[in-house]
Amino acid sequence: MNAQKRRAIYETLQSLNPHPKTELEYTTPFELLIAVMLSAQATDVSVNKATRKMFPVANTPRAMLELGEAGVAEYIKTIGLYRTKAKNVIATCAILLDQYGGEVPAQREALEGLPGVGRKTANVVLNTAFGQPTIAVDTHIFRVANRTGLAPGKDVRAVETALEKFTPPEYRHDAHHWLILHGRYVCKARRPECWHCAIEPLCEFKPKTPPPDL
Repeated sequence: MNAQKRRAIYETLQSLNPHPKTELEYTTPFELLIAVMLSAQATDVSVNKATRKMFPVANTPRAMLELGEAGVAEYIKTIGLYRTKAKNVIATCAILLDQYGGEVPAQREALEGLPGVGRKTANVVLNTAFGQPTIAVDTHIFRVANRTGLAPGKDVRAVETALEKFTPPEYRHDAHHWLILHGRYVCKARRPECWHCAIEPLCEFKPKTPPPDL
């Protein structure tokens, strides 16, 4: 795919959604960090359902520690891997208080040093909470980048590197949100909905999915 096509894809996605944002609900960097940690192998809908009850009770590292691992687990038990996630949340809160004054650090190395925080989670927090032009690659973005030809790669890190290389600077901040939403609602895993895809003319995926029979 050439640079002109890539730019056209981003222009189209921007025209459809000029101000994209995460579907996770949060009001502070700490709430975002916790929500993203909980979202691994879970839907944003399920995370929001849990945090709507938990955050009014505990939305700071200290309050979360007071709630305790068992307390956190009780709030998030409808989410996959909830016991491990509760353990990581408590461990992360202890580190935030001990090393960062209770604040979420805005540096990748510091974020990735927190229990349960990998590169993808760090990228989301750096981008969404701190405005850095990082591009977190999840399963949706990996699929869209490869299927469309926008930024092919054999693994998520390769796709991230390709997206960083090929995404025009003015679209870097919002690229993650546009691509994840496109993958979630249009370029779906089993049956991409090519018949109403705005970037279909630019996409290099050959076996276009026909519209369903009415």
